[in-house]
Amino acid sequence: MLNKTPSLYVVATPLGNLRDIGLRALDVLAAVAVIAAEDTRHTRVLLDAHGIATRLIAAHEHNEQEAAGKICALLAQGTQVALVSDAGTPAISDPGARIVRAVQQAGHPVVPVPGPSALGAALSAAGLTDGRFLFHGFLPAKPAARRTALEALREQPLTLVFYEAPHRVRETIGDLLAVLGSGRELVVCRELTKLFEQICRMPLEEGPDWFDADANRMRGEFVLLVSAAPVREGLPDEAERVLRLLLEELPVKSAARLAAEITGVGRNPLYRRALALRAEA
Repeated sequence: MLNKTPSLYVVATPLGNLRDIGLRALDVLAAVAVIAAEDTRHTRVLLDAHGIATRLIAAHEHNEQEAAGKICALLAQGTQVALVSDAGTPAISDPGARIVRAVQQAGHPVVPVPGPSALGAALSAAGLTDGRFLFHGFLPAKPAARRTALEALREQPLTLVFYEAPHRVRETIGDLLAVLGSGRELVVCRELTKLFEQICRMPLEEGPDWFDADANRMRGEFVLLVSAAPVREGLPDEAERVLRLLLEELPVKSAARLAAEITGVGRNPLYRRALALRAEA
C-alpha cells in the first residue's frame, strides 16, 4: 500500500460530503504515521468518521515553511507522512505547494492520491463547451488589483475559472461584468457536494441581479466560471494599436512580425491588416 521508501502522500479529501473520500485515500491515511493537515480539528472529524486515529500535525498557510522543515525531518527519519487540506486537493489554491517543493528538493518521493477537487467538480457540471479553460484561483481582494487581473484575462479564448469567498463574491461578480462585458455565460457553483449546493448558469449580465435577489446566495464557498471571450471581427484593439505604431517606423513585414510577438495575435492576420493600413495611407 505504501512505498518502501518514506514518502509524502498528497491526499485529496472531500469538499463537504464525507462519503466522497476515496478507498485508497482511506488506506493511506490509516497507514501513514503522521498526517499534516491544514486544520487538525477539521481533519479529525473526517478521520473519526472512518475510524482512523493517525497522529495529526498542523500545516497551514501561516506555518507552511516551518511545517515543510518538520515534514522533511520526519521523512529523513523514515516516517511516512500524508498531506491534506481542509477540502479537495492540496496545493490547488490551498496550502501545500511549498511543502511539496521542499520535500522534492530534499530528495524524498511525493505521491499523489487523487480525488475530490472543486475545480474538476465545477467544470464537470458547468455545461460550458469552450473545450479549454484557465484556472485563476482567487482574484486579488482589493478592487483595483482585481480589475487589473481581469483586464489581463479579458481576451482569453477559453473558460475562466475562479474561486471566491462569500464576503467578496458580489463585488467580484460586478467586476466580472464591468471588465469582461456582456455576451458571456456565468456559472455559479456554490457549496459543491454540500447540503445547499447550487449550480446555476446564466448570462453574465444577469449575475448581479441573481445574487441580489436572495441574500442566502452569498453564503458558502464559490467556484465561478465565465465562458470564453466572444469571437470578435478584426483584430483586438490592443493589437491594432500596436500594429499602427509599428507601421509608422517599419516595413509591413517587420511591423507584423513584431506586433505578433508583442500581442500574441497570429502573424498572418496582422500582416493582412498591415497591408490594408499601408494601402489606406
